[in-house]
Amino acid sequence: MSRPVRASLIAIGVLAMVAVGAGAGAGIYAAFAPTKTTTVVEDTTTVDHSQPASVASGLSINALYQRTYQGVVDITVATSQGLNPFGGTDTGEAEGSGIVYDRRGDIVTNNHVVSGATSVRVKLWNGRTFSGKVIGSDAATDLAVIRVAAPSSLLHPLTFGDSSAVQVGDSVIAIGSPFGLPETLTAGIVSAVDRTMQSPGTDTNQAGYTIGGAIQTDAPINHGNSGGPLIDAFGRVIGVNSQIESESGGSDGVGLAIPSNTVKNVATQIIAGKPVEHAYLGIGVQDSSSPAGAEATEVLPGTAAAKAGLKSGDVIIAINGQTISSGADLSSAIDVHEPGDKLTIVFVRDGKQHVVTVKLGSRNDS
Repeated sequence: MSRPVRASLIAIGVLAMVAVGAGAGAGIYAAFAPTKTTTVVEDTTTVDHSQPASVASGLSINALYQRTYQGVVDITVATSQGLNPFGGTDTGEAEGSGIVYDRRGDIVTNNHVVSGATSVRVKLWNGRTFSGKVIGSDAATDLAVIRVAAPSSLLHPLTFGDSSAVQVGDSVIAIGSPFGLPETLTAGIVSAVDRTMQSPGTDTNQAGYTIGGAIQTDAPINHGNSGGPLIDAFGRVIGVNSQIESESGGSDGVGLAIPSNTVKNVATQIIAGKPVEHAYLGIGVQDSSSPAGAEATEVLPGTAAAKAGLKSGDVIIAINGQTISSGADLSSAIDVHEPGDKLTIVFVRDGKQHVVTVKLGSRNDS
């Protein structure tokens, strides 16, 4: 049996799929500037030349693997590519990873792994394969939930940790299906926290939103790791591997994971059958150095920011007592709240500090 042709999703939201039976094109990444973030439709594996031989202040790497690998699944997705010149329908396949979330059969993965799927197959740790159904997704955070009708005895949910407690230098492992090789483990450290990345959604109402609080790792991540877990030294999922920064298209030691706190929030809403809602302030921002903070480049009419009297040029320096030093800080601070929450915002306008109370809106309503 020939291996399925795999596809890469570029962060700007273009899903490059290849019809099964056709050769995969080479050099797809060369068409994009090296500074672009590449989202991997398949497993993401990040490896660094200096990765540790064992996990410090926690379990050994082998013990971590034995504790968690049964909670990681391989996902194969079929998509329709439309009619071909010969009157038939071209199909494509992509492969990614997923995390068993509960014994009911709910599996968390990336939205870009299952977007446009006509069928989904989920392979468990013991090789058994089940049909999966996408029960919900959120393109804005690049997350989705698949459900499989598998015996609960075969399902081993992983424990999700608190991503806000993650620190630079923490040891981590990634498990997934890079290049179609299921149950692959790679190890490294947390390289940075509170990074931001853009959602690769194809829906114009969802694409390009900032995903805050992302965890950067040098644990090797490649095509096929997308949707798989980033796990800390105690076996807790602290993120869902989603994107890589790469000039070559392969792992260059800069992987990005959606933080577990975001994952839990979104997955809970999807599983409950509710539309996923995101708190929305309604401004465009850029970093400010004088004063340090998040400068509003635009304030959209009718939004929470506009109703509170914020204007373009205002520099937000604190929210609810938390210092805001950049646009990324602001995004992360808003992401942990829900629509309707009231926040106290301190901002600087014309050299003077001002304080306003903002009632956050919903991104869905905007």
